[in-house]
Amino acid sequence: MGEDRLTDDQAMRLALQQAQAAAALGEVPVGAVVVRDGRVIASGHNAPIGAHDPTAHAEVVALRAAAQALGNYRLDGCTLYVTLEPCAMCAGAMLHARLDRVVFGASDPKAGAAGSVLDLFAETRLNHQTEVRGGVLAHECAALLRQFFKPRRINRDPLREDALRTPDTAFQDLPGHPWPPHYVSDLPALAGLRLHWVDEGPPDAPLTWLCLHGNPGWSYLYRHMMAAFAAAGHRVVTPDLIGFGRSDKPKKEGTHRFDWHRQVLLEFIERLDLQRIVLVVQDWGGLLGLTLPMVAPGRYLGLLAMNTMLATGDAPLPAGFIDWRQWCAERPAYDIARLLARAEPSLSAAECAAYAAPFPDAGHRAATRAFPRLVPAHADQDGAAISRQARDFWRHQWRGHSLLVVGARDPVLGQPVMAELAALIRGCPPPWVLPEAGHFVSEHGRAIAERALQHFGAARGSTAAL
Repeated sequence: MGEDRLTDDQAMRLALQQAQAAAALGEVPVGAVVVRDGRVIASGHNAPIGAHDPTAHAEVVALRAAAQALGNYRLDGCTLYVTLEPCAMCAGAMLHARLDRVVFGASDPKAGAAGSVLDLFAETRLNHQTEVRGGVLAHECAALLRQFFKPRRINRDPLREDALRTPDTAFQDLPGHPWPPHYVSDLPALAGLRLHWVDEGPPDAPLTWLCLHGNPGWSYLYRHMMAAFAAAGHRVVTPDLIGFGRSDKPKKEGTHRFDWHRQVLLEFIERLDLQRIVLVVQDWGGLLGLTLPMVAPGRYLGLLAMNTMLATGDAPLPAGFIDWRQWCAERPAYDIARLLARAEPSLSAAECAAYAAPFPDAGHRAATRAFPRLVPAHADQDGAAISRQARDFWRHQWRGHSLLVVGARDPVLGQPVMAELAALIRGCPPPWVLPEAGHFVSEHGRAIAERALQHFGAARGSTAAL
């Protein structure tokens, strides 16, 4: 192979690429490659979480792939490059594989078995000795690990090992979103996950606007409306659903369930003891939020619903939503900023980027992938029964005022869907149609907020209108 043979530095840079792939999936960023005769024959990265396999360290994954490539579990003549000093398990596997050399990047003072905690490779009583070289591109390898773990170290609430937390730096200088964060992690349903919300205005305000976002939105969706409601002297509470915004993001799509997200919201409302609520919902905010008032009707005075629905499982889902769900299934890594730019052409590039800020990589996007599948399509599906109960509540027991707003350009949950929703809500007037608005109708939030303030009698001293 001559001059085409990989150097140690070159091979370690390939291992670093594998480590970056692990980080993108929410795994600890460790990567490995196996080289024989100067060329890469196998590679691997950490995958214990995604594979549900405690042995799926980068080195083991790469060793398995190399053995398959060679048709032999003995890897004589091979060198394994790994970005982090091997642990005892991986060191043992390397010795069993009869590797010629092991080259690692950063040392591991907590679990390293190549000299940091113990040195299996120096154990002369073993029947094979493997040459070891450490410290190759150690700075780059260690920097990637530090970058991955930094968000966990700087946040005051501990982060569960099966979740991710978007770094605070991602939320700096967002256009139109100046509000400080609030966090809670001790609600029973959260089980240690941290939920974020925006909370502006006095607790004893005439009205509390509880704003619930959809997918792939977060509290940024309501920035125009939050500013208007707070300026009117009212309280605005806008949580980020788990998996979205500044809230923690479980790594597994299966964590997300309709009833679980609903329970988190119920406990959140109870913890803050919200009163005089106008429930503001859009998209998934309505699928979940419309099931909440029947639990404690006395807390709620009004409903402001935008491009949403109740999914009861005993009626067909809208065709536009079926198309959206299929589109998501085919494009699980769709570009959120680009989606927003298409849906709302009035948005600036910075605003589109702000929508995507909570989701820096695929590992942070389990919720955006899971939510389209969670909409109940069958009567026995999670969330369907409680949605049917909610339908009966809105038909027969709701006593508050309602205002429905629909973006005429929404192909997913547009005018026919919202007309059906209005028809099942007791005393609800026909939806207000915004001809230029699409699915993310709250981007027209200033006009909506002005009408809502008037509709709900939300100017100071006019709550008697409710």
